[in-house]
Formats: sequence, structure tokens, C-alpha cells
Amino acid sequence: MSSLNPVGGETHPLSKIHLIGGEKGGVGKSMVSRLLAQYFIDKDIPFVGFDTDRSHGALLRFYSDYASAVLIDRYEAMDHIVEAAVELPGVRVLVDLAAQTHDPLVRWIEDSGVLHMADDTGFTLHYWHVMDSGRDSVDLLTRLLERYGKNLNYVLVLNQLRGDDFGQLERSGQLERALGLGAKVISIKHLNDAVVQKMDAHNSSFWAAKSDTTGGDASLRLMERQRLSMWLQHAYEELAKAEA
Repeated sequence: MSSLNPVGGETHPLSKIHLIGGEKGGVGKSMVSRLLAQYFIDKDIPFVGFDTDRSHGALLRFYSDYASAVLIDRYEAMDHIVEAAVELPGVRVLVDLAAQTHDPLVRWIEDSGVLHMADDTGFTLHYWHVMDSGRDSVDLLTRLLERYGKNLNYVLVLNQLRGDDFGQLERSGQLERALGLGAKVISIKHLNDAVVQKMDAHNSSFWAAKSDTTGGDASLRLMERQRLSMWLQHAYEELAKAEA
């Protein structure tokens, strides 16, 4: 698909709406959202973030300057996602979907004709299906592909949060099916637990955690910063494959 969209005789860059989902809790959706936010910042890619988690949204917590809350069961609130994509040509709209938000998301997309608008209004819609190695993630992917087929741009995120054996996905036939629909597949390595715990305890963005050398309680030690840098390098290489 072209990255430019002609509107009124002029050519504008396409915006991209990135829905970070997977429905299942604990698979690392919020970590992927935080990662994408930092990637956009480091690559000087303009973006706006929306967080659907009412209790402890990761984008609001770690990247508050770039994100706002959105109630997924309120159409007028969700409409801001599309409005941002249309009003800011070339922007990335990053939406962190909380667990158990699939059904209201589907209702909003279908009742509002969002897929039709994507064809006509200058943005593309990308669903990032964040998966762990369990069967539930495969079953949820099956539901997603059955509902939307070729009408979505898919990114399968194999998050090595609890292991790197995704044999169930490969044996299910759903990986081959997704690839046949044009899906991109990326892998995110497990980030060292001690690093994650320190970042979370002090609400540190990836940039803050990597840059803080003060030696205080919130600071990562030298080798922890090195591990984070190596993790980010690999993750950015994977995100580049997804053409985020």
C-alpha cells in the first residue's frame, strides 16, 4: 500500500492507527505499547497515544506527555482516535487496549464504519496481536482472523515473556493463515525481570531508565543499563520489520 494519499489534488502522507491488543491479560500489551512510544520518540516519528486502561494505564503512567485516556465503551471518546489520524497526516496513533476490550472495540469499528473510512480518509488500521506461548493466544488469534480476514493489517507479536516456544502457534495453522493475509511477525525478547521491576517501581520510561546514572534508588546499575540497551536494540530491529 502506498504511504501517500491524494486528497483534493494534494498528496498527504498516510497516518497509521496502531491498536495494541491480544485480549488476554498478562501477555505484555502494555510493554509493547511503551516500547512503540519510545521507538517513535527516538525515531522522531510524530505520534499521539490513547490508553483504554482505566485503572493503571501504561501509556498514561510512563508517557503522560504523549497520551490521554479514552473510554472504550464510549463511541464519542473512541472517535478521537480516528479524528487524530485524519487531522494530522502522517501521524502514528497508538492505542493501548486493556484486557477484555475486544467486544466494545469491535462494536465501535463496525457501527462506525471505521474500516470503510480507512479506505477513503487517509489512514491505515493496524492490529498488533500480542501473544505469549499459550493456547489462549492462538485461540484469540483464530477469532480475530475469522472476523476480519484481509480487512486489517496484522502484526503478530511473539512476546517471549514466559518462554520462546511458539510451537502451538505453528502447529495450529494460524501462523500460516495470518501470513497468507499479509501479516508481519516480530519477536520481542524477555526483558530482565530486575530491570522491569525497577522501571515499574519508579514509573521510568525506557529513556529515563537508560539515561539515569545518578546511582539513586531509581537508577539501574551499569550492567542493567547495558542489558536494557541491548534489549532495545533488538526490539527496534523487530519494530522496523513491522514498518511501524
